[in-house]
Amino acid sequence: MTILEAERLSISFGGVRAIDGVSLSVARAQVFSIIGPNGAGKTTLFNLFSGLYLPQEGRVRLAGEDVTGLAPHQLARCGLSRTFQNLQIFFRMTALENVMVGRHRHECTSILADLFRFPSVVRQNRVTERAARDALDRVGLKSELDRAAGTLPYGALKRLEIARALASEPKVLLLDEPAAGCNPVETQELEAVIRSIVKDGITVVLVEHDMRLVMNVSDRIHVLANGRTLAEGGVAEVRGNPAVIEAYLGVHGSKEAPHAVD
Repeated sequence: MTILEAERLSISFGGVRAIDGVSLSVARAQVFSIIGPNGAGKTTLFNLFSGLYLPQEGRVRLAGEDVTGLAPHQLARCGLSRTFQNLQIFFRMTALENVMVGRHRHECTSILADLFRFPSVVRQNRVTERAARDALDRVGLKSELDRAAGTLPYGALKRLEIARALASEPKVLLLDEPAAGCNPVETQELEAVIRSIVKDGITVVLVEHDMRLVMNVSDRIHVLANGRTLAEGGVAEVRGNPAVIEAYLGVHGSKEAPHAVD
C-alpha cells in the first residue's frame, strides 16, 4: 500500500529547474532511498515533501490525502517527520529534553495550565517523558538520557535527532543524510536503527551518499540526476544500471557497488 506519493513535482530557482516532473510512489513500511550526484535535487525534493518548499507544479499525497502546500507543522500532524543533514540539536539540554520537544504535537495544554501546573499538565508531562524515554531506547541511547546533548559523540547526536523525530509518532520518516560525517561504526549503528524503525511499521525515506548503507537497507532506490528521475528499482537493478553508474557512482563507485552489500 502506498503511503507517500509525488506526482510530477517541479520547482525552479532563478530559472534553473531544480526538480523537473519527478513522480514516485513509496510503499508502507519500507526503506525508499533517493540517491544522485551533488546538485541532483535530493534535498530539494525532501523540502517539497516536508512543506519547506511549495511546488510550482505537481502534487504530494500522504496516506492518500493531498497535502500539497501544507506547512511543516501541519504535515507533522498528518504523520510526516524529518531530520536534517546539519544537526538541529539543543546542545545545552539533556538528551531526554531534546526528544521531549519532539512530542509537542501530542500535547494539548494551555499557557494558563502550564503556568499554574494544573494536574493535566503533570499528567501530560509524564506521558511525554515516557514516550521520549522509549524513543531514546529505540535508537540505543537509553543510558544517555540525562546527559547534556553537547557532550554526546557525533554519531550519538545523529541518533538523537532520529529519536526526536520518532517522538512525534510519524507514519513516514524522512532522513536527510543521517550518515554524513559518521565513521563506519556509527554508520553501522544507524543501519541497525533504520532496520528497527521499519520493522515497527514506519516508512523511511532516505537521502544518503553512503552507498554501502543505501545498498544494505533499501527496499527500493530512486535515482535523480539534474532534477529528473534517472532510474528506479530494487538494489540489484539500480546497482547494475549503466546509466546510474555513469551519472552517480562513477568509475570508483562502479568497482565498489558490487561489494556494497554485507
